[in-house]
Amino acid sequence: MNKLTLKDVNLEGKKVFVRMDFNVPIKDGKITDETRIKGALPTIKYLLEHKARIILASHLGRPKGEVKPELSLQVVANRISELIGKEVQMAPEVVGDKVSEMARSLQNGEIMMLENVRFLPGEEKNDDKLAKGFASLADIFVNDAFGTAHRAHASTAGIAKHIQAVAGFLIEKELKMLGEAVNNPKRPLVAIIGGAKVSDKIGVIENLIEKVDTLIIGGGMANTFLAAKGFEMGESLVEKDKIELAKTLIEQGINKNVEIMLPSDLLVAEKFDNDSPTQVVPSNQVPKGWMALDIGTKAAKEFGEVIQSAKTVVWNGPMGVFEMNNFAKGTFGIAELLAQSNGISIVGGGDSAAAVEKAGLAEKMTHISTGGGASLEFLEGKTLPGVEALSDN
Repeated sequence: MNKLTLKDVNLEGKKVFVRMDFNVPIKDGKITDETRIKGALPTIKYLLEHKARIILASHLGRPKGEVKPELSLQVVANRISELIGKEVQMAPEVVGDKVSEMARSLQNGEIMMLENVRFLPGEEKNDDKLAKGFASLADIFVNDAFGTAHRAHASTAGIAKHIQAVAGFLIEKELKMLGEAVNNPKRPLVAIIGGAKVSDKIGVIENLIEKVDTLIIGGGMANTFLAAKGFEMGESLVEKDKIELAKTLIEQGINKNVEIMLPSDLLVAEKFDNDSPTQVVPSNQVPKGWMALDIGTKAAKEFGEVIQSAKTVVWNGPMGVFEMNNFAKGTFGIAELLAQSNGISIVGGGDSAAAVEKAGLAEKMTHISTGGGASLEFLEGKTLPGVEALSDN
């Protein structure tokens, strides 16, 4: 990584503006998943050890530029205080005289938290005046919010124009893990791409065809590829306007000597309903009126053999409608196989990360990305504005 990181700068006595991703699920005033908060702790602890004066910033939910008390970061500030055994002072707003005064009076090793940055419309518009306002609070900017690194906002990219900007430990780890997996992998490199639609993952598939040894395609998007092979797919979700593209991608795979694996059998149901009657059928024999909602047992076994022999596996997207228990076997099966494999396993955020967490297998993965959209764009080979804006090493 050719960007400056936390370890490249002197932090003692410096005011440090840290953009975190504390966009956590909250129910009845309680945080229900602390993964992102725990992911931020190494950076916070390092800053404390090095006697920095810390200003934490994040968004939460989608307040769309308005102050919404139910999306206040107070609950997050309280939880961090408990986890680090040190008070996190809560600012009354995002920017303003009171906030500037709080920042000025911070002592070494003290922490404050700004209110939800998306309470201001200028945040998502990457408003330069707001970015300057953020920069005026501090001496150094640390971006550790990988989950929003693909967005050019005032607190992720704009601020970096006005102040020295470095990567926090979480962003550094994400770029290292995802970067090595895609650009300098231990081979064979296998990518498993799932999810409902081809249209969401075209860029990822096109980029990975250039890099992988085997590409496994599951989930709803596999239906479109199977349709491209001329199979009748019944009532399954098929993107008719993407069938030609799927044909082209299959051709590309053949030309580049990349094996594109599609499910050889499917779990089909009469209705999009957990209690619907189901059966497992070969992929080219989906009954009229039925729909594919998961990969079949034979497909799971075939995918498993490839995963077991891989040295690096990158996984993004579920194999079926895993929110319904009867169509979750394929997705959880992949999670189990990755947990057992000896290779490097990288899970790219979003639904796949949720599935791994739900299966209780998170500890067994080499790396689970904290950014759904960001990891997807990284796997597409796009530059991320929040990373691009950091100071070069």
